[in-house]
Amino acid sequence: MDNIKTKIRFTDFSFHYGPRKVLDGISVDFAEHAVTAIVGPSGQGKSTLLTAVNRLWEEGTGGRIQGRVEIFFKGVPTDIYDGGYPVNQLRRKVGLVFQDPNPLPMSIFKNVAFPLKLAGRTDRQHVAARVQNALQQAFLWDEVKDRLNSDARNLSGGQQQRLCIARALMLEPEVLLLDEPTASLDPEAVEVIEQLLHRLKTTCTVLMVSHYMEQVNRVADRVMKLSGGRLVEREDER
Repeated sequence: MDNIKTKIRFTDFSFHYGPRKVLDGISVDFAEHAVTAIVGPSGQGKSTLLTAVNRLWEEGTGGRIQGRVEIFFKGVPTDIYDGGYPVNQLRRKVGLVFQDPNPLPMSIFKNVAFPLKLAGRTDRQHVAARVQNALQQAFLWDEVKDRLNSDARNLSGGQQQRLCIARALMLEPEVLLLDEPTASLDPEAVEVIEQLLHRLKTTCTVLMVSHYMEQVNRVADRVMKLSGGRLVEREDER
């Protein structure tokens, strides 16, 4: 246990939507290179907890926080809510994949390459190599390598979800956030995604929200329950 390193640290963290307190004084460390699953009833703030890690909640209105969230980038703790820390830099290091696949209306190749384009990388050889690597990481390369110029929206649901994971991996994030990543997929696609999760923790730290306890028990190194705004260990589900 002494070798476990902290990747994400919440310290007395609370989140409000207007007058409603969604997260209440959460203090917890999430381990590096591990899959941590967040479970609990609907509407308790599980997705909000994820968006607190990449500050996506700031795109909406009515939210406010108290406390600290630190991410250990290359072993150095960084307060991600420090006024001087740029959110675009944070989101290059912390990827997020939503419950419903959201491929862009463009080719498979351009979908996966899109984050690099936003980052200003235009070297075609470099981009092509990174696209291939990301698709291989997402167990999708062999299925799409002969149709990279095809519309990504024509892929199956499971393929679209792996495409979105590949896109999130393009900037080589240190943290990957997954919000119900298999909720709308068939059993075969779910199995592939679960294999992928086991692989991903070798290169990044994974936080996932899931309602499916059987899946959680298969893939998670740690299970935590969010209820009443508090986050606690859920050892009895293991």
